[in-house]
Amino acid sequence: MILSGKRILLIIGGGIAAYKALDLIRRLRERGAAVRVVMTAAAQEFVTTLSVGALAADHVFTDLFDRNDEHDVGHIRLSREADLVVVAPATADLMAKLANGHANDLASTVLIATDKQVLMAPAMNPKMWSHPATRRNRATLQKDGIAFIGPAKGEMAESNEAGEGRMAEPLEIVAAIEALLDIRPKPLAGRKIIVTSGPTHEPIDPVRYIANRSSGKQGHAIAAALARLGADVRLVSGPVGIADPAGVTTLHVETANEMKDAVEQLLPADAAVFVAAVADWRSETSAGEKFKKVAGEGPPALQMIENPDILAGVGHHKRRPSLVVGFAAETQDLVKNAEAKLRKKGADFIVANDVSRVGGVMGGDRNRVRIVSKAGVDEWPEMSKDEVATRLAALIAERLKTITV
Repeated sequence: MILSGKRILLIIGGGIAAYKALDLIRRLRERGAAVRVVMTAAAQEFVTTLSVGALAADHVFTDLFDRNDEHDVGHIRLSREADLVVVAPATADLMAKLANGHANDLASTVLIATDKQVLMAPAMNPKMWSHPATRRNRATLQKDGIAFIGPAKGEMAESNEAGEGRMAEPLEIVAAIEALLDIRPKPLAGRKIIVTSGPTHEPIDPVRYIANRSSGKQGHAIAAALARLGADVRLVSGPVGIADPAGVTTLHVETANEMKDAVEQLLPADAAVFVAAVADWRSETSAGEKFKKVAGEGPPALQMIENPDILAGVGHHKRRPSLVVGFAAETQDLVKNAEAKLRKKGADFIVANDVSRVGGVMGGDRNRVRIVSKAGVDEWPEMSKDEVATRLAALIAERLKTITV
């Protein structure tokens, strides 16, 4: 188990995202970590110490002045015995306390007293996250060496609220913890790998665009998995609502042409993994003003033109990476179409998945893929996208092992 013997001190702040901390504890313990938990008074309004203690299999610490816990200056002991301190959710209040040196409860006192690395996973209303005070506090904390994961964009618990402020998902936090602890073997150390992820948005007018259902979850998970194996990963991401993966250099683009240019500027590389669901076509022109609906008139005619084929461009490029991996999202004849794509695009293998079911692979958390190469077809069982990413990263590392840096 990758975190076996590691001790994580988890500080749970107050907020609706505190429920995710329960899953985070489970994920850490199934990887072998020992988890001790400090809960703020506000956190206890959202999840119970009974639930947290049962999952952590340990006492839950809540009170700075607890007679039993503090007989040996317990807050100092808690802050020093861990290998890593994780704050999830990290509220605006906890960030402000640490940034300004306040220590008036157990959580803030532990944060001030620790000599270990601290990882924060912020979670708050988008207006709170974008407030100048919160921005200043984050900048201060980063300057002080505090690591961050997230937040992501998405719907909030509050009705009709959306934006940046959602806490990173538990598995994203686990990946950040593993990266900070630097405990994985690094078979891809010294390798530069390009990954594309997410959809592209092809503008029709200032408010409308052509896109698809890609969430970026699989591409981001692959980028993170490759980084955990030591690769220097450059992620070219289309518009997504998830956080940039930890340990990865991320470039944000909108259109297929922007993605193509970004990828080509990153060459040369040892490998390239094209996960992004790039729009095949775009409108030949993008209107400068919003198209208005006029009673009695039909919709405007769109003249469509083909977008650049980024995978084929790199697969046949004069600076082609040693290993080129493509993805095939198909609704019919999965293997046949993937084999045709393998031949035409100049890829070493194609990761094929069936996206025929709405609400399935695209936007979902699970995937079932086939690895199509000249050697044949390897069918993988259904698993989470993180598990697909981990297995694919291991396959890429194995393939690159025979190629000299």
